[in-house]
Amino acid sequence: MLIDTHCHIDSESYENPEEVIKNMKNNIIVASAASPSSINEVIALTSKYENVYGTIGIHPEFASTYTENDLAMIESYLDHPKIIGIGEIGLDYHYGKDDSQLQKELFIKQIELANKYNKTIVIHTRDAALETYNIIKDYKNDSTKLILHCYSGSLEMAKDYIKLGAKLGIGGVLTFKNEKKLKEIVKELDLSNFVLETDSPYLTPEPYRGKKNEPMNVKFVAAKIAEIKGITIEKVAEITTQNSLFQFDLKL
Repeated sequence: MLIDTHCHIDSESYENPEEVIKNMKNNIIVASAASPSSINEVIALTSKYENVYGTIGIHPEFASTYTENDLAMIESYLDHPKIIGIGEIGLDYHYGKDDSQLQKELFIKQIELANKYNKTIVIHTRDAALETYNIIKDYKNDSTKLILHCYSGSLEMAKDYIKLGAKLGIGGVLTFKNEKKLKEIVKELDLSNFVLETDSPYLTPEPYRGKKNEPMNVKFVAAKIAEIKGITIEKVAEITTQNSLFQFDLKL
């Protein structure tokens, strides 16, 4: 069994989400609602499909437009048995820092919700590595687990996050021919530190790069990890699945 710990499978991304889910039969999908408008659809998918779980949160790109009602809606679903985390949340300065203070405030509010409800947090960070780390270090409870979605930082930062109890989300970027940093991280760190993801419909792995991604392609990420570490894909599936179940407090 494989677990895609992070993907977007709402109707905005796919004409037929049901077909995408069917292609992951006997495996697990963790669907991410990163905007207020996608939360209800993720809730509906988790309720309809046994192998679909969800995380809900407000991505930093909505820091200047979200409302307190949006946060209240998230909180109202945190007792749902199939909602296993808050995310993706974090900081994104790729297009500038004009709203950086609003991003930080939103990030902290959602970390505090995760602390309150003992939910795993799924982190998005882009061009804000140190500030993201410092906020997590300062505001996350010791018992609150976290996943660094689509990890793209340094080996040294990865080790710092691991000390905070993080798992690193490894996706299709690992298969890209010119990607060196992530390959080195996978080679250097123990398999116990990784979970698999696709970030569908984005970041499609080789050999299908350029086409729309979907959760079933997580097998190509597992295969690349197996190649880099010189182990079987079955071993990668076994360990990363265990890691995911632990990090999300999932008992199947």
